[in-house]
Amino acid sequence: MYKKLLKRAIDLILALIGLPFLLIILIIIGPIIYFQDKGSIFYNAPRLGKNGEVFSMYKFRSMKLNAPDLRNKDGSTFNSEGDHRLIQIGKFIRKTSLDETPQLLNIIKGDMSIIGPRPDLPEMNKRYTTEEKIKLAVLPGITGYSQAFYRNSVEQEDKLKQDVFYAKNYSFKLDIKIFFKTLETVILRKNVFKGEQ
Repeated sequence: MYKKLLKRAIDLILALIGLPFLLIILIIIGPIIYFQDKGSIFYNAPRLGKNGEVFSMYKFRSMKLNAPDLRNKDGSTFNSEGDHRLIQIGKFIRKTSLDETPQLLNIIKGDMSIIGPRPDLPEMNKRYTTEEKIKLAVLPGITGYSQAFYRNSVEQEDKLKQDVFYAKNYSFKLDIKIFFKTLETVILRKNVFKGEQ
């Protein structure tokens, strides 16, 4: 019941409730992004969705226009507090996760869920093992098991193991646990960048 109907219904309700807050954030942050680095205030990131379908994930732009695409050795996107590609407000919206709030629109569209494995870059589909591809059986989320408990402090291999665990075991109880742990992690700004304790 939860997996087939309730999860999607809860996602839609929470996303619709969150839309006025997204509008307020947009009104405040949007002009700051534009005046700090002229250009679009949004970044549409191609990501792997359910069943391996590629979709555009919406984010507030935290980096300079035409910033180089830097990757870690494991193929994940590079993420560092001292990243020279960030605009001034970029560090703040990343630490507070405000850059992720436009993904409420992805939820309404049906691309994402509130809770689920974070979506990877499209090329990761070729690098997954058979076991790791299990994460693609569910909708990706704004937050997930790995993000709630470890955020960006663990390696890609560990994140994928946790994503597979979630895809195999998700439930209402687990989603509630992840939701509240995410709030704690964001409020305390834990593990925003690799190497943090």
